[in-house]
Amino acid sequence: MNDIGIGIIGGGYMGKAHSVAFAAVASVFDTKLKPRLVTICAQTEENAEKYRKAYGFSKGTSQWKTLIADPEVDAIVIASPQHTHHDIALAALHAGKPVLCEKPLGVSLKESRSMVKAADDSGVTNMVGFNYIRTPASQQIRKFLADGRIGKLTWFRGEMTEDFFADPNVGGWRSQGAANGTMGDLAPHMINAARALMGPIETLSASIETVHKIRDGTKVTNDDQAQMMCCFKSGAQGHMYFSRVATGRKMGYAYEIHGTKGHIRFDQEDQNAIWLYTDEGPEVERGFRKILTGPAHPDYLPFCQGPGHGTGYQDQIIIEAKDFLTAIAEKRTIWPSFKEAMEVNRIIAASQDSSFKKAWVKVEDY
Repeated sequence: MNDIGIGIIGGGYMGKAHSVAFAAVASVFDTKLKPRLVTICAQTEENAEKYRKAYGFSKGTSQWKTLIADPEVDAIVIASPQHTHHDIALAALHAGKPVLCEKPLGVSLKESRSMVKAADDSGVTNMVGFNYIRTPASQQIRKFLADGRIGKLTWFRGEMTEDFFADPNVGGWRSQGAANGTMGDLAPHMINAARALMGPIETLSASIETVHKIRDGTKVTNDDQAQMMCCFKSGAQGHMYFSRVATGRKMGYAYEIHGTKGHIRFDQEDQNAIWLYTDEGPEVERGFRKILTGPAHPDYLPFCQGPGHGTGYQDQIIIEAKDFLTAIAEKRTIWPSFKEAMEVNRIIAASQDSSFKKAWVKVEDY
């Protein structure tokens, strides 16, 4: 049995999700590499010890450089705030240790480019945590599209909408800094989905807005919502909407795709269902049909043998851990890599410039 020492930087929301995932992944997927939870890093020694006990790590530290230098740590997960990603990733890659970094890759396109160069120079396995595209439903939809199930793709509508900032009295760190705004925090997931489902975006026109300019008595320095019209290189058109003030929306990662022979809809709030329409059969019998995910769909069977029983959020992170371990075992980089995350950041940079100029822009110019 080949074990691999895992170090996770960040013990909060995503740190816990990754800790649970790496503790479970070898049992769920019978991976070639069997993870050991070696070291977890938090902002304070007190929190590091708390997370160490809670998640089952051997060691805890408040110094990420100590974690990277630990000879027992073979691979690193970066689940800390966005502004820390760049320096941690570069140090880990320099040490020759595979890196799974949460999105966004860097706080800017410049940082992302620097991280991609470091990854390329090192030749080390790298991956970015776009977990929502990994649901069995979305994986199956990608297969439908690749197989031409709904014909030539003509239109895409996507959204990433939540309401955790709908209350204007709620403030804190999320209201400060571009990387913590909607374009930095939420938009990357749907932009990644659009690229995965439809291919590269060629041109776009975006409008970015701060709805609540003062929160808890403090000036807000980032955005609440944004929309984008876009044209894909394939010739298809599209529209995306991102918001953290979408009252009533809890996990609005949703998209619909029109093709010349059909239509597909998906909503993460009902993540185990695919809605498929095809132009087959008599007109009186046509309509959307709901396909419930089951063992026949990608990465479902290891979790459950029952169709329609469903997978959940944590399962997406376990699938992500499986993909990362597979890439390490096979000594390669797996999609979505640092390069994919950089391309997402390129589109964000283009969107920000488009909103400022109030004009269409070419993505390749950024």
